[in-house]
Amino acid sequence: MTPPLWQMLLVMAAASLFCRLAGYVAMRFLPPSNRLDAALKATPLAVMAGITAQALAAGGLTEALALAAAIGLTVVTRSDVGAAVAGVGVAASLRALGL
Repeated sequence: MTPPLWQMLLVMAAASLFCRLAGYVAMRFLPPSNRLDAALKATPLAVMAGITAQALAAGGLTEALALAAAIGLTVVTRSDVGAAVAGVGVAASLRALGL
């Protein structure tokens, strides 16, 4: 049984918030280093990858095309948030076209 969308979003938001707060706690107790900085920068991307992997596994062609568009825009624009929004737009547009 799949939980409702609002529950999944709530859990993912809580996980993202937890990861962010854990980064701030880590900065308080761990000495700054390049490795720690890289780990903290990768955390939001890891959460987004988990979200998109779930959607891709449950979806089909529409989700695959939206993910491809988001990845392409990320490479071109270097904006993760903008690419994610555009990917959602692509998925919504394809759904509106009946795909």
